[in-house]
Amino acid sequence: MSEEPSEDHYFSADPSVPFKREPVTAEVWGRTLSLVSGSGVFAKGRLDIGTAVLFRETEPPAGGRVLDLGCGYGVIGLAVAVSAPDATVTAVDVNERAVLLANENAAALGVADRYRATTPDAVEPHATYNEIWSNPPIRIGKQALHELLLTWLPRLAPGGRAVMVVGKNLGADSLQRWLGQQGYPTTRLASAKGFRVLESRRG
Repeated sequence: MSEEPSEDHYFSADPSVPFKREPVTAEVWGRTLSLVSGSGVFAKGRLDIGTAVLFRETEPPAGGRVLDLGCGYGVIGLAVAVSAPDATVTAVDVNERAVLLANENAAALGVADRYRATTPDAVEPHATYNEIWSNPPIRIGKQALHELLLTWLPRLAPGGRAVMVVGKNLGADSLQRWLGQQGYPTTRLASAKGFRVLESRRG
């Protein structure tokens, strides 16, 4: 089964498909966000099902330093910034179009003072986070995904947590076991529409 062309390059740094913006309306934690997505960026023109499950099955963080890992056009981190006025959000993505759109969306929502999207190499190397929220890029492959998570999970502050949504058929249950084996005890917060919402804790 082939994916739609606009998805083929969403985890590349500079997608080759022509750049066309497309509006998205997202329902997040009881709020409606008007955002802009774009070609070559994950979930162009829509709120993907997994992210919708994540919002429906969780409550927003109370505040603190939050990382949106693999932010796409920014919906998870922007939802955090809008819903938690005491939160400061760093959003990372290798896709430069995604970073551009996420920062544009932050400005449009009036949260640019507490939200910054960037490529991973531009993140302050010693920054730590109270929470990490993510719909991780499972399709980059297991080894690359494990490397990604082991790069960012150690940045959780003591007692911090990561909240992720992962498709059951894309290995959510084996990922839950693997995270525990790496020293991040992981529980399943919810299961809906073929997705698991996982919570990993740093001791």
